[in-house]
Amino acid sequence: MGRVLLVRHTEVALKWSGRCYGCSDVPLSRAGRRQARAIAEQLSTEPVSIVVHSGLMRAAWLAEQIGRLTNAAVRADARWRERDFGTWERRSWDSIWRETGSAMEGLLTAPDRFRPGGGETTQELAERSLAAWNALPQETLVVVVSHGGPIATLRALLAGAPLEHVLQYRVATGSITAIDRGEASRSGPFTP
Repeated sequence: MGRVLLVRHTEVALKWSGRCYGCSDVPLSRAGRRQARAIAEQLSTEPVSIVVHSGLMRAAWLAEQIGRLTNAAVRADARWRERDFGTWERRSWDSIWRETGSAMEGLLTAPDRFRPGGGETTQELAERSLAAWNALPQETLVVVVSHGGPIATLRALLAGAPLEHVLQYRVATGSITAIDRGEASRSGPFTP
């Protein structure tokens, strides 16, 4: 079976620092573009067959760089997008906290019911991420350029962890997580 490299997009434009941008289409910062070029260069010698990205510009830009340097096909799959935070989108995390208090803890304490800002539950994010994972080619090296939520959620699912523990599976911007599909298939249940 093949391998999958889950790559989290690099740093977004500074005006979005401290803000909830979820599925909003925000650009990379200058530093983020430099980081993206470095990641593409790092992966340039890998036998990548396809690069899949979320369709959001912060992931697409990096995916295009990787595709260009590896000569791999590049395609978008919206199932790899970040969580939809509903009315929280584009607001500062501080203002959300002032308005809702500890309600945001529902992302972890009630993953099947809590809808941040009326958006997507953690359970829905998990189901979407798992469907995207299952749609990837099986026998090749695939690079997926995605976001913190889908990557953390998928890593938790592949480890057989409950969704309440998803924060333990977070990854930094610009990180690369390699998953051997054969090992992942033996690691536990794939259903959220």
